Amino acid sequence: MGAYRVDLIRRYLRPHKKTVLLGAMALVIVNVLSVSIPLLVRRVIDELSNGFSLQTLLHQALLIVALATLMGGFRLLSRMLVFGVGRQVEADLKQQIFDHLLKQEPGWVQTTGSGEVISRATSDVENVRRLLGFAVLSLTNTALAYALTLPAMLAIDPWLSLAAVGLYPLMLLVVSLFGGRMMGQQRRQQEALASMSDLIQEDLSGISAIKIYGQEGTEQSAFASRNRSYRDAALNLARTRSTLFPLLEGISSVSLLLLLALGSGQLESGRLSIGDIVALILFVERLVFPTALLGFTLNTFQTGQVSLERIEELLDRQPQIVSPPQPIEVAELGHGAIQARGLTVTYPGSSRPALLDVSFDLRPGELVAVVGPVGCGKTTLARALGRMVEVAPGCLWLDGCDVTHLALSELRRRVALVPQEGFLFTATLADNLRYGDPNAPDSSVESAAQQARLEGDIKGFPDGYQTLVGERGITLSGGQRQRTSLGRALLVDAPLLVLDDALASVDNNTAAAILRTIRAEKGRQLQSRTVLMISHQLTAAAACDRILVLDGGRLVQQGHHSELVDQVGTYRRLWEREQASEQLRAAS
Repeated sequence: MGAYRVDLIRRYLRPHKKTVLLGAMALVIVNVLSVSIPLLVRRVIDELSNGFSLQTLLHQALLIVALATLMGGFRLLSRMLVFGVGRQVEADLKQQIFDHLLKQEPGWVQTTGSGEVISRATSDVENVRRLLGFAVLSLTNTALAYALTLPAMLAIDPWLSLAAVGLYPLMLLVVSLFGGRMMGQQRRQQEALASMSDLIQEDLSGISAIKIYGQEGTEQSAFASRNRSYRDAALNLARTRSTLFPLLEGISSVSLLLLLALGSGQLESGRLSIGDIVALILFVERLVFPTALLGFTLNTFQTGQVSLERIEELLDRQPQIVSPPQPIEVAELGHGAIQARGLTVTYPGSSRPALLDVSFDLRPGELVAVVGPVGCGKTTLARALGRMVEVAPGCLWLDGCDVTHLALSELRRRVALVPQEGFLFTATLADNLRYGDPNAPDSSVESAAQQARLEGDIKGFPDGYQTLVGERGITLSGGQRQRTSLGRALLVDAPLLVLDDALASVDNNTAAAILRTIRAEKGRQLQSRTVLMISHQLTAAAACDRILVLDGGRLVQQGHHSELVDQVGTYRRLWEREQASEQLRAAS
């Protein structure tokens, strides 16, 4: 075991040092009593050999029972203390992992296999719990058993004792030969399990697509392949265990037989008494269990180390988007003014910028549309405004403050981003609407629903605002999900509202009504709300104050609709294409 792993184990046990020490002291008492009982049995047998006394027998029997009961009590105490440490570490680790995952940027969370993360947060944490509970307890108990039992055996007969335990080093050799193989097999089994979890998670999320395209057979084949990999890994591990444990038990049994064979000669010659032989047999049997368990204990220990390293790999992953060490404190909420100066964004692992040297201004209270071909960088721009992707300092300003100098919590309180695929939680409609402000009163929830043109749909639900939304909003239509996400953003009343194609699933009349409502609400507010609307619907964009046109990650045009349609460029080409599509639909 490397020094790194030892340091990891110490670090996890250090906060519970007092409890671990108390558990160790209880184990010491258990092992002292466990050695005392065979010695007491030895004395009773030798006394009875010289003459039977019922009173002496009852007295000694009661003493042995009392010692055994006391030993059982301390054994229970030691397990409660040490196993309790394992359970506490498990609970702390799960909370730590969950908190750590919430700090990661969305891009990493979305590209990392959720099954792999879930596997580390569940099965790996359980393995660490067994490492710091069962394995530590068992190894400590084994060490104490040998440290206290061997001297007692040697005091009775050194050569016979050494002969009885002489095969035990062979056990350690067998364990060392099998240990590395089992460790590798355990890692492969955990990786196969994580791969299966990934597929299950993905298929459950995309069950509609599977049904629509009739790909049940393909997914069944994919799962069968991963299931076979997991089965083979598990069988290889089980085969190794099935070979190791009987070998250990067999060596232990041979040791006991050797003791009986050699001890009978010592008994006949009078060099040992019957009590001595019985005590040695009890001592050897006492060492059989921890020695036979040693293989399983070491396997659990090694598995726990692998899991500990996997968890540390996860916890060592630092988020790329963090609040500055000394963020700017701004008392006022602001008006939603945006300045972009040479904004360039490149995703990790990509050599081509998603946005390149983009510069523009958004004045407070403006309704500005962002349009462009697919893949031109519109969504990247929306994500950059809320620092969902990293931006360089000095490129993006909100109300005169560099967004990289604001705390993330403060920035995201000022920027309400509504993505195209708004995520809804398994909760009531009211709770989904007030997710950005859990303490918002019902009146604010109802007002947000009205602005998002969701109130009519809610009235049609039997339970109204208390209607339970299924996982990922599966019980709602696409338009209802988008309007719920929009209502959630409207409720927090941020100065800057960013709609990332958030009305794509809403019909044109409803979308126009929502935009009119947002503009009317802006007029009634003391602080104007700036709205940046990313859209593929150019008819909606035409009603905005200004339009920004992106192409290939660059800002190629900006202005009002009437100006842009008169210019040769990307916007007029997109507009003509949309008009042609509408004419074809009308003709059909």
